[in-house]
Amino acid sequence: MTTLPATTTTVALPTTGTWLIDPIHSDLRITARHLMVAKVRGTFGEFEGTIVVTDDPGDSRVEWEANAASVDTGAPDRDAHLRSADFLDVEEHPRIRFVSTGLTEKPTGWRLSGELTIRGVTRTISLDMTFEGEGTDPYGNTKAAFTASGEIDRRDWGLVWNVALEGGGVLVSEKLKVEFDVEATLHA
Repeated sequence: MTTLPATTTTVALPTTGTWLIDPIHSDLRITARHLMVAKVRGTFGEFEGTIVVTDDPGDSRVEWEANAASVDTGAPDRDAHLRSADFLDVEEHPRIRFVSTGLTEKPTGWRLSGELTIRGVTRTISLDMTFEGEGTDPYGNTKAAFTASGEIDRRDWGLVWNVALEGGGVLVSEKLKVEFDVEATLHA
């Protein structure tokens, strides 16, 4: 991981410790273009993970795992196709996993690098990440919110199914926008 001296950090940070991602108050979304014009969004309804914040932000880490079969775009036929061997192949590869490898400070947030595994293929990605704030819920639990976003090329993970359009272009974009809105609870 890239190490940043703690004294150079100018971007807000959450309390140090282990944060458990709260899937009830979090979203893991993907967005693709359909017919080269419309946006189709999907979410993964089942995922879990941890965020470990250390005194030296460069040593902090993020890990999460999603149930690939929990993808939901609001269209059952499309969801079934996404679960098939044409896309996620959930029978053979039931989990999607991210493990961070580095965190670097930017003027307005962080750059989170890591290894994303889909369909048994692992590739490096980078996401722009922001710590949105911290507070205490009515039950005395310390909560924090984070957002992260970036773009991936689905072909890098073997997600190559497509249909060429008569007027040019393809049915499903090769580039996907990946977004996370995460609320986490301080565990230790």
